[in-house]
Amino acid sequence: MNSHEHAHGHEHVAQAASAREHAVDPVCGMQVATTSHRHVDHHGVRHWFCSDGCQRKFIAAPEAVLAKDRLREIEAGRLDPVCGMTTDPGHPRSSAEHAGKRIAFCCDGCRAQFIADPERYLDKAASPHAGHSHDAVRAPAPAPAGTIYTCPMHPEVRQVGPGHCPKCGMALEPLLPSAEADDGGELRDLTRRFWTLVALTIPVFLLAMGPHLFGWHFALPWGSMAGWIEAILASVVVLWGGASFFARGWRSLKPWSPNMYTLIALGTGVAWLYSAVAFLLPGLFPPGFRDAHGSVGVYFESAAVIVTLVTLGDWLELRARRRTGSALRALLDLAPKTARRIAADGSESDVPLDAVGEGDILRVHPGETVPVDGVVTEGASHVDESMLTGESLPVAKGGGDTVTGGTVNQDGAFVMRAEKVGEATMLARIVALVAQAQRSKAPLQRVADRVAAWFVPAVVAAAVLAFAVWAVVGPEPKAAHALIAAVSVLIIACPCALGLATPISIMVASGRGAHMGVLFRDAAAIEALRDVDVLLVDKTGTLTEGKPALTAVETFGAIDEAQALILAAALERSSGHPLARAIVTAAEARGLAVPAAQDFKSLTGRGVSGRVDGRVVALGNAKLLDESGIRINDAQRSRTDALRGEGATVMFLAIDGSLAALLAVADPIKPGTPAALAALRNQGVRIVMASGDHRVTAETVARRLGIDEVHAEVSPADKAGVVGALQREGHTVAMAGDGINDAPALAAADVGIAMGAGSDVALESAPVTLVHGDLAGTARARALSRAAVRNIHQNLFWAFAYNAVGVPIAAGVLYPAFGIVLSPMIAALAMSLSSVSVVSNALRLRSVRLP
Repeated sequence: MNSHEHAHGHEHVAQAASAREHAVDPVCGMQVATTSHRHVDHHGVRHWFCSDGCQRKFIAAPEAVLAKDRLREIEAGRLDPVCGMTTDPGHPRSSAEHAGKRIAFCCDGCRAQFIADPERYLDKAASPHAGHSHDAVRAPAPAPAGTIYTCPMHPEVRQVGPGHCPKCGMALEPLLPSAEADDGGELRDLTRRFWTLVALTIPVFLLAMGPHLFGWHFALPWGSMAGWIEAILASVVVLWGGASFFARGWRSLKPWSPNMYTLIALGTGVAWLYSAVAFLLPGLFPPGFRDAHGSVGVYFESAAVIVTLVTLGDWLELRARRRTGSALRALLDLAPKTARRIAADGSESDVPLDAVGEGDILRVHPGETVPVDGVVTEGASHVDESMLTGESLPVAKGGGDTVTGGTVNQDGAFVMRAEKVGEATMLARIVALVAQAQRSKAPLQRVADRVAAWFVPAVVAAAVLAFAVWAVVGPEPKAAHALIAAVSVLIIACPCALGLATPISIMVASGRGAHMGVLFRDAAAIEALRDVDVLLVDKTGTLTEGKPALTAVETFGAIDEAQALILAAALERSSGHPLARAIVTAAEARGLAVPAAQDFKSLTGRGVSGRVDGRVVALGNAKLLDESGIRINDAQRSRTDALRGEGATVMFLAIDGSLAALLAVADPIKPGTPAALAALRNQGVRIVMASGDHRVTAETVARRLGIDEVHAEVSPADKAGVVGALQREGHTVAMAGDGINDAPALAAADVGIAMGAGSDVALESAPVTLVHGDLAGTARARALSRAAVRNIHQNLFWAFAYNAVGVPIAAGVLYPAFGIVLSPMIAALAMSLSSVSVVSNALRLRSVRLP
């Protein structure tokens, strides 16, 4: 049977792992019948709603709604706040009073943990990121012994256990993703460190620059106290806040692989050390380097500000990496935690998913997620395979049909035999593909890292040479002048402007993009988008709306279109099937009064029947007509074929034993899609479609949109393969999609573009998000990309030009001819001015003209 033909089942779906007839609305807490058509599947669990308003609230912010629902369940005594297990409020195994509420627990152990720290568990339950499991309230378990770690930017670096990359200094992460939720401990620690450094650096900067900017002058003893405060706070910032930079800089020398941290450690270390010596032992310096008050200039603020700015960059980088990891965890969360296994004696029990082996017999109830890949042995149902194919219509499954782990069973129970488990499942392979693609395409490499191999030795050589020349031929005292020249070279070469050149332009471009409804996740996406010459697009949810809608009602004389829709909606009103919802929604939109159906029958694999206003009505597929002895004439068959050729699913409406109407349901094209594709073609972008849908449907949509190249019936791995093939041809490929099945291709593409209303996995896998879900934003994003990269190149030019001119002057090349010596104070000022010029240039992106 064609999987696109509509075959209904009387839907008695249940939430998660039960087949209850009622569920609780997570928004308002009301009891709702599980036959309601208002339901949403979220992370493999189905939630029902009492009204469209509650359903819309849930869709807008599901995690926030579920957090409130968890607190409501805890206060009602139905949920253990420690482990997340359901409890019996009438007869709990253990309980405790808290804030006037009786909290129920699954055991005395959970009760003891709660009493020890109740706010911890209630705060965790109220978090939008908490879940109904132990992992939601406890820190994740450490990685198993022997876990291989790798560098996100240098995938070739691998070692057993955590550590830092010897090439770039980044923290290593596990090679294989884990379903354990990351508690963000490292990110929280870095966040606290950054804000502590900000609090310490601001007074250092004000004390150092106040006399220059605001004319502050501190009389004794306040001037001396201010100097000590500046020195102590700056020393804490550099020695405590910058300790990791010094450690990474040292590691970069063994083996020889200098990077940004080498420059940072060298520049800040020399600036702090020079300042500490000048502050504590000013008598070592010649009179020419003293101010009017006889003091030697110090540069504590330069070292402190650099450490704080680099910590900010590390914090932003770690946040991006955490977000990337959440895409993989969202994929892993699609699989249920348990499966219902049928033993040889016929008994059934819930077992952990890891305990399921090949050949095990499993039962899947309505509303549950299929646990592993396998074959149906008993029963029939419809399965939502949108995570795999992107197709919005459920697929009929019966004996001998294959089912995939992570897909959602809809309207019938079935028994299956496990064929592939663990890492062999399709879901596990999708996870592996996404992880591999993310690591194979490292983030935009810092320009300073790319040139550090020659820049660091060149700066050090210039400083040593300056010291040697001044020590030999310089004026007296030679040693002091030599030290000042060397310090000036190292300070003026400190990579402040170089480090800001890319991040500041990315920051401004990202803000401009957000105003246009285009969200960039990283610098690599902004850099690559300008070079895109091929756009690979998914069909469902990207080119089309992503949900079925009634597109045509054709009658054959006995009744009119409105009457046909009323009769069909009367039968379909009690079903939660997507096609049924499309018909009911169409009737409601037209304001039609839909009567109740009597003698309703669900005919699995064929359709539904009943009596409406005294007439015998049946709605279903061609098989239903054959069984009822209803013939289709040539004209009706021709029209049916024409509607199917347009990519629609056709249902037959029979009244009193005669065919009365055809109802066509399809996924309509988004209104803005044709214009968006035309604009991209005008920019020279080649459009290619890749869809998991049937070839006829895909080619029909492609034909209507003028797309000549179509890859239909492709798996998630095949989509990633199409991306790879285009890249091997020399193209820069962007992939636009919205589904879980698009995640590998989104990660593998040079630029992944996710629709704003797409799945969480797609949004996390793609570095570019179109908030409004309209491809029209792609053309504007490309123009912004070109402007941003041009701005970055300008910044880098000025940063390098500044070093090329400043380093020789600091070394003293002008002294023989003009007697000019660049003191460390002037070097620090020049370094600051170079940063100001970079920031000012980047801010011009806010006013650049875009189409």
